[in-house]
Amino acid sequence: MTPARTDAPQSPVTAPKILNNRAKAAIVVRLLLNEGADLPLEELPDHLQARLIQQMGSMGLVDRHTLSAVIEEFAGELDGIGLAFPKGLAETLAQMDGKISPQTAARLRKEAGVRQAGDPWVRLRALPVADLATMAQAESIEVAAVLLSKLDTAKAAALLGKLPGQLARRITYAVSQTGQVTPEAVDRIGLSLASQMDQKPLLAFDDDPGARVGAILNQSAAATRNDMLTGLDEADASFATSVRRSIFTFAHIPARVAPRDVPRVLRAVDPAAVITALAAATDDDTAPAAEFLLSNMSGRMADNLREEIADKGAVRPCDGEAAMAEVIAAIRGLEQAGEIELVTPDDPDDPD
Repeated sequence: MTPARTDAPQSPVTAPKILNNRAKAAIVVRLLLNEGADLPLEELPDHLQARLIQQMGSMGLVDRHTLSAVIEEFAGELDGIGLAFPKGLAETLAQMDGKISPQTAARLRKEAGVRQAGDPWVRLRALPVADLATMAQAESIEVAAVLLSKLDTAKAAALLGKLPGQLARRITYAVSQTGQVTPEAVDRIGLSLASQMDQKPLLAFDDDPGARVGAILNQSAAATRNDMLTGLDEADASFATSVRRSIFTFAHIPARVAPRDVPRVLRAVDPAAVITALAAATDDDTAPAAEFLLSNMSGRMADNLREEIADKGAVRPCDGEAAMAEVIAAIRGLEQAGEIELVTPDDPDDPD
């Protein structure tokens, strides 16, 4: 006798719905947002953001089979990607910033009519305070108030400190009038300010002329340096002052090097060069520097150096200048490495 079948009838499998790419994108975005993903949707063009929102508003309910099919397809697409390049010349140039020459980037951007992409306020916030101050002084009070409002508080405070008092007060008061400013207006202001950065011509040299001449004279013989500065005083006293601010010689050590950094400086210089430099520092300009160095090291080390200096006797001027230049080079190297911090000169008429 055949036993009766007791299996319950199985429900038919529901086939996933056929969706267009826009609907699939809406499902993926919705699922990722539900999982807490931080999607930079604001980077999409405005018309794509609008289409996405419209599509999500019309989706209603999505069954599990359709959701699974969309996610499986999306995962397959991701798994098949081997390499992704930036979209368009603007994004490519942004990613290659610092890896190609500024001249090449500027030429490509100009030829293709490509402007810097992205949120202009991100670029503006990254500007040095001095550049922001120049920008604020050139704009209207209202625009400067928006600029101030878009900066983080620390940078905004630094910006106010760089502005003339009366102008800073007017801009600060104008912030109270920005309550009704629309996001569109802020975007337009940001684009306008950022465009000034794009229109700024590229400079061939990173340092200003005074710093470049000062660096050259730092490596020159004292007689040459003094002769050049005398000539600059006669030709352009203002430029000569700028050059003097950039000059750092052995005679400037007491004014520029902190006493606590002297042992670190001496460790960075060949001992023979230290002895030669100290032995050669006998005139009115360099002798105080030698005494400063000897006074800010251990007593035993200073006594040993004084004995070696006495044994060495007179030093040829060229050898003395070369040794002093080696000490200055070591100080500059430590400064660039961030191991010491030089004191900023206040008086442009410091001895040279």
